[in-house]
Amino acid sequence: MSNPSWQFTGGSAHSGIEQLPPAPSWRSFGNPEATRGETYRASKPEDDRTGAEVELVNAALLLRRPLLITGKPGVGKSSLAYAVAAELMLGPVLRWSITTRSTLQEGLYDYDAIGRLQDANLCHDPKQAPAIGSYLRLGPLGTALLPRDNPRVLLVDELDKSDVDLPNDLLHVFEDGEYEIRELSRLGAEHSQQVQTWDGDTVTIASGRVRCRAFPLVIFTSNGERDFPPAFLRRCLRLTVQPPGVRELREIVSAHFARHLEEHPEDDLLARVEPLIAAFLARRERVDLATDQLLNAVYLVTQNVDPLSRPALLEAVWKSLSSQ
Repeated sequence: MSNPSWQFTGGSAHSGIEQLPPAPSWRSFGNPEATRGETYRASKPEDDRTGAEVELVNAALLLRRPLLITGKPGVGKSSLAYAVAAELMLGPVLRWSITTRSTLQEGLYDYDAIGRLQDANLCHDPKQAPAIGSYLRLGPLGTALLPRDNPRVLLVDELDKSDVDLPNDLLHVFEDGEYEIRELSRLGAEHSQQVQTWDGDTVTIASGRVRCRAFPLVIFTSNGERDFPPAFLRRCLRLTVQPPGVRELREIVSAHFARHLEEHPEDDLLARVEPLIAAFLARRERVDLATDQLLNAVYLVTQNVDPLSRPALLEAVWKSLSSQ
């Protein structure tokens, strides 16, 4: 049998790619957020895993407190935010990916002062210049605090990377549930402006102040690489997510490969990958591995590639996260 047109052989040139197999669900870019929420499996109080994500999420909703989730990379800390947003129909997750340069101002809003100045210089009639609101865009945090009847889900991802001052800077905003847009408040209390939100909507801001009605569900994620100030920790509920066990891994595989199982009822995929799951758990006891590394290996199985019979391939797919 000839090789498929998409397959690289390391030999002579052949016809270009005609059709690749369907992408894994976690690498499909059509509607990845919905998939991410549907495939997450949160632990419940009756589960044998510690953590009880369900109880802590509900407590955070009731208490209007942020939830600080700590765990190793790849255990699903970020995915929990998407699962909550999907189940409770709270809209797209507002994701703020933290870097060493992230500031509170970045999370609240961005003001394009240079763009406004350039447009003003090009406009001969000052009365026809675009309104100042045209140069403002709310950040993920600023959008989450808009006055709505239902809360939004704000994911503040990898807080470990932040500057040392950012956690404390966030306290005042979360305690008050409001913030000021200085460029608008200077116009006076009687003025209102339309500005763009993080997810592309347009809202009207009056008097330059934004105050939430329903406090957002704020989920911080941390890899446990640094300590946070006591004042910050006191205002958060804290959850440690444990790596999934064998039962949870089976459920995760079933969720991610539901379409394959539906389209190929003759394929007993779960039975075929049981040795793979056992090998993954045994290897995870020795090195740091993420759940999506198991999913990558399972996907190869669905394409008739057995990683267990190819040690070099398995070593590459299951490379330790802590090794260089």
